[in-house]
Amino acid sequence: MTVWDRPEPPTRPVPLDRERIVAAAIALADEGGLEAVSLRKVAARLDAGPMRLYGYISTKEELFDLMVDEIHAEILPEEPSGDWREVLRTHGHRTRQATLRHEWLADLLGGRPTLGPNALAVGETTLAALDGLADLDTVQRAVETVGAYITGAIRREIANLRAERATGLSKRDWQRAHGPHLRKMLDTGRFPALSKAVYDGTEVDAEVSFATGLDWVLDAVAARLARP
Repeated sequence: MTVWDRPEPPTRPVPLDRERIVAAAIALADEGGLEAVSLRKVAARLDAGPMRLYGYISTKEELFDLMVDEIHAEILPEEPSGDWREVLRTHGHRTRQATLRHEWLADLLGGRPTLGPNALAVGETTLAALDGLADLDTVQRAVETVGAYITGAIRREIANLRAERATGLSKRDWQRAHGPHLRKMLDTGRFPALSKAVYDGTEVDAEVSFATGLDWVLDAVAARLARP
């Protein structure tokens, strides 16, 4: 039986419910990452005994599932467009924005699908946008491909943000610190393609990079859907 199927226990002296528990867990994760979340710490945040929480949640993994589903409510579009590209594009950008607000989400994206109502609604929206445009297998592969890009791009962006905080070096600071070594290596002539990219390439910010890559993936999906 999943955590969504189990009824909640009756209210006791300190009012508790899964909604309050999940809100407290998300607040802890926003402050200190997933490592800051435990049933003991959540209970302390709610001024309740740790054992009380086990009536609502059996494991920390269940708590993580509930947290992820709660954030999917932020990802779910209010009024899905009728255009499949716009639905998937919106899904990508809303997922990125939600993860920037809750960086810990990056650590939980891309695993087994969560079965909460919000996550299922997001999945329904993305699949329904492509319904009837191709056979079911093609539609599923298309959604998986777009999802893989979204997850990978977001994880890379969050990893860079964490590296900046851990080292105290901004991207520019890091480039200045490592520039001499990189120039020395490129001057050997062994890396002509990298050299051209470094010296002649255009640098864009994370949002532009994400949007461009997402559009390219959607172009590839469109080409596949257009095949007879």
